[in-house]
Amino acid sequence: MRLMSAAIFLTITLAGCTQVFFQPNRAKVMTPEKFGLEHEEVRFRSPGGPELYGWFLPAKGEAAGTVLFLHGNAENISTHIVSVAWMPAKGFNVFLFDYRGYGASDGRPTLDGVQQDIDAAMHLLLSRTDIDRNRIIVFGQSLGGALASYYVAHSSAREHIRALVIDSAFSSYIGIVREKLAATWLTWPFQWLPSLTVDERFSPLPAMEMISPIPLLVIQGDRDSIVPVHHAQRLYDAAREPKELWIVPGAGHIQALNDEVQRDRLLNYFKQAVTGS
Repeated sequence: MRLMSAAIFLTITLAGCTQVFFQPNRAKVMTPEKFGLEHEEVRFRSPGGPELYGWFLPAKGEAAGTVLFLHGNAENISTHIVSVAWMPAKGFNVFLFDYRGYGASDGRPTLDGVQQDIDAAMHLLLSRTDIDRNRIIVFGQSLGGALASYYVAHSSAREHIRALVIDSAFSSYIGIVREKLAATWLTWPFQWLPSLTVDERFSPLPAMEMISPIPLLVIQGDRDSIVPVHHAQRLYDAAREPKELWIVPGAGHIQALNDEVQRDRLLNYFKQAVTGS
């Protein structure tokens, strides 16, 4: 009886698939002012879609390049800003925005809709006269890394992207749900459900070989209990050169860049990417 109840619950929960991966929050927790950052509030529209909201954080001094940041599945930019708040002081503009349904962005998130949102954000950057259009880095964390991988592989703006950096990203939508089901005895028998209910069209793994010649950097903490480290290895193995894999000892989920040494290392990678060295 308990197994049957679990099956019914899982079928209902996984039906429609997309909402499993999106856990938006409307509350504003932090603002750029908390970090002493200048910022511009940006409202823009995904073509045929909802109005979106983001923050443009200008670099202090002359900008070496611009980072388009794609956040993870939960909350909104008012919490994820902590992942990039250090970058303007190091000479990089940052544009972070909320997907549809998150924070102050209208609408409801779907995998295909969010891909449209990312494209709208990219073309907003390309329309700005205060950045170098040919020095853009796409940086995604967790779900944002999976979204970024598919976007960069298929983007019409590839010529402007100098590097793709993904941190703590999973390799497959079906795969990560199946792993979570396998984690407990109650849900273990239902590992077949994701194959029927989860949308795999935008999975990052098949996109990996299409990213080259854009440089790819895969970052993962070796103590990530949410997205196990083998996902990073799979993504790296599937990609073509140029590519790098950084497995950071002792780091958990999206925690690798909490360390100042890793931040400096990433900063050097950014600088090399935008200068083509």
